[in-house]
Amino acid sequence: MRFKLLKGTRGGPRLGEVTLANGLVYKTPVFMPVATQAAVKAVEGSDLAAMGVPMLLSNTYHLVLRPGLDLIKHAGGLHRFMNWPNGILTDSGGFQVMSLSRLAKIDSDGVRFQSHIDGSTHQFTPESVIEAQMILGSNAITCLDICKGYPHDPVAAERALATTIDWAGRSIKRYREMVDMGSGDKPALFAILQGGFDVALRRQAVTRMLELGFESFAYGGLSVGEPKELTWEMAAALGSALPETSPRYLMGVGDPHDIWEACRLGVDMFDCVLPTRNARNGQALTSKGKLYIKNNAMRRDLSALDPGCDCYTCKNFTRAYLCHLFHANEISMARLISLHNIAFLIRLTATIRKAIEEDIFNEEYARFKDSYLNSSPVVAN
Repeated sequence: MRFKLLKGTRGGPRLGEVTLANGLVYKTPVFMPVATQAAVKAVEGSDLAAMGVPMLLSNTYHLVLRPGLDLIKHAGGLHRFMNWPNGILTDSGGFQVMSLSRLAKIDSDGVRFQSHIDGSTHQFTPESVIEAQMILGSNAITCLDICKGYPHDPVAAERALATTIDWAGRSIKRYREMVDMGSGDKPALFAILQGGFDVALRRQAVTRMLELGFESFAYGGLSVGEPKELTWEMAAALGSALPETSPRYLMGVGDPHDIWEACRLGVDMFDCVLPTRNARNGQALTSKGKLYIKNNAMRRDLSALDPGCDCYTCKNFTRAYLCHLFHANEISMARLISLHNIAFLIRLTATIRKAIEEDIFNEEYARFKDSYLNSSPVVAN
């Protein structure tokens, strides 16, 4: 995976270009749907490819536990195993250090997990996580890190950063060893920038990761329950400190307004479970804000989810039908609204890219907020 900055500045909206080993070229900012266990929930890969999704995110922790690296290697790598022709970025499993903390024990060597599936024990080290992702054949990979939730002790954040930096040094060393032994296109290796909600620690993370030789950067430990103003303060500090030519990936962000704001601060890549998770709960993203299909007012509404949308769902089904599917507990509801929500975010990032290219980012952002935030779609009841 290779990244090229086409337009933009260090701390402002940016237009970039990514080239994958298979020749696929796509522009950033880009949204990556989450395929945690080698599948985007309720959606097939062919649907995603048809709507122009260039890259997915999968999770190393979950894939190591099930189905296991041996099977995926035997299948020819993760792309072939899941029959996905485009890009894959894999998370290291560092988020599970926080989300599954009751099942994890951290020491200087790495993390020992008790499987949430069968109780078996698994040791994840910075080196083994790099090795696992190289076996998966991901286009972009990440270092093992320690992610702290919100709120947290500032001293704990400092300790977590120190360990994350140490692990990053071990990760890039093992990465270079494996690249030297291998052949073909090498994956981009993303350092994960931690530091809690302390600007000085975040900038320290940037300095140390640059000293280690990293060229790609992920913003970790954000969107973990903190007030939005803290999210953007940290993102702004990181964006102004990083090299202009380096790709920036804000982990776990998929709310439409958040994507616009993060792009304003120089972020290039996003991933989130939001479009599919919210769909399973009957929530659709629309140009007029979030719409709750389960609401009684939807029962006789024969309009599309979003009249201006050209996705498969909006072209073929009405709100009334989707409301019926929700109340009848039909699983097709999750698929249809997931398709729409993902298409919405793909179209949203296309709008942002065009706005950056045409130097009208601020005007388009204001237009989005006027429509999305100030409208009043049907709310849940």
